[in-house]
Amino acid sequence: SASHRASTYLLVGLENFVFNTGQKDPNSGSKTMNILKSAAVCGVMFASVAAAQETLELTSAFPQSLPILGTAAVDFANNINSISSDVNFEHFDPGKLVPALEALDAVSNGSVDAAYATTGYWQGKLNAASLFAAVPFGPEAGEFLGWVLYDDGAKYWQQMYDDNGYNVVAMPCGLIAPETSGWFRKEINSVEDLKGLNMRFFGLGAEAMQKLGVSTSLLGSADIFPALERGALDATEFSMPRIDSRLGFHKVAKYNYFPGWHQPATLFELIVNRDKWEGLSETAQNQIRVSCLATITTNFAEGEATNFAAMIENVEKNGVIIKQWPPEILAAFQSAWNEVADELSAKDPFFAKVWNDLQEYRNGYKLWSSIYLPRN
Repeated sequence: SASHRASTYLLVGLENFVFNTGQKDPNSGSKTMNILKSAAVCGVMFASVAAAQETLELTSAFPQSLPILGTAAVDFANNINSISSDVNFEHFDPGKLVPALEALDAVSNGSVDAAYATTGYWQGKLNAASLFAAVPFGPEAGEFLGWVLYDDGAKYWQQMYDDNGYNVVAMPCGLIAPETSGWFRKEINSVEDLKGLNMRFFGLGAEAMQKLGVSTSLLGSADIFPALERGALDATEFSMPRIDSRLGFHKVAKYNYFPGWHQPATLFELIVNRDKWEGLSETAQNQIRVSCLATITTNFAEGEATNFAAMIENVEKNGVIIKQWPPEILAAFQSAWNEVADELSAKDPFFAKVWNDLQEYRNGYKLWSSIYLPRN
C-alpha cells in the first residue's frame, strides 16, 4: 500500500541520514545513538499508522464513464480517501471484480469488501428492495431523504438485509431525481400500444409494466444499446437525459417520454461486508457515513444542474422527440402500480410493513409539501 511504501522510504531515509552523519563526525557516537533511537520511535509510530489503515475494494454497479451515475462512486472514494488516514477505498468498474447484479452476494460472502449500487438491482431477491431505491408515483428527492434519514427508512433498509441473512452494513450514498419514463422506437398513443413490447425496465416499475402487457428485463448499462440496436428491445428506460445521452439510446429510439413515474427519485447505497465494517475504527465508520452524505449532495445537484442542457441537445442535435404521457396512460400506470403494491403487501409482511410506514410518513408530509410552495 502507499502508506507501507511511505514508511519504508522514511526508515531508509533515516538510516542513510544516520550513516552519513556518523561518517562526517567521528565524535558523534552519542548523537548518532540518539538519532537512531528517535528514528526507531518514529518508524514504529509510522508503521503503526500504516498498519491501521484498511484498504477496501469497492465494486460499482455503474461504469465511471457514465456522468453522475457512474462518477458518484469515484467521487465517494476520492472523498473518503482525502480525509481518512484509517481507511482507503479502491474503486473498480462493474465486471472488474464481479458483475453489477452479483455485487450484493459478493459483498455478503466477503469476496468483495464493498459495493456502490442501488437496492433496485436486488428486486428479484428481495420484494421490498426497491422501496429503498425508487417508488413508482412515490416520494421525490427531499421527501425520500427525509423518510430515510429522519424517519424509519434507514432502519428498515438495514433490517431487510439482516432478516434475509446478508452479512452487510448498508447506508444511502447517492441520489438522482427524476428520470425519464423511457425511450421508444415508436410513438405510444394508447395503453394498447404498450402490449407486446420488450422493454428494459427497473425495479417495482417493471412489475407495473408487466401488468400492462410489457415484457420486461433488467439489463446493465453496457448491454442496453446493443439489445436496442439488434431489435431485442423495443424500448428502454435507464436514467436521466444526460446519462442516457452518453449511452446513445437516441440513435435507435427517438421518442423520449416523461415524466419518470417509476423513478421520481432514486437512492443509491454503499454496502460494506459486516466483518470488514466491524474491523474499522469508529472514526473510519463515521468518515464513511459523512462521505456518503457529501456524495448524495453533489450527486443530486449535478443532475439538477445539467439535465436541461442535455434535453436541448437531444432535440436540436439528436432529433429526439420529447413526449409527455397523456393523463389516461399515466392513470393506467398508476392503477397497475397500485395492483402490484397490494399484491406484494398481501404476500410479504415485511413489504407491507415498510410500504405502510412510507405511506404514513407521506400522508404527514403532505401537510408540509402542499402548502409551503405552490405547484405549477
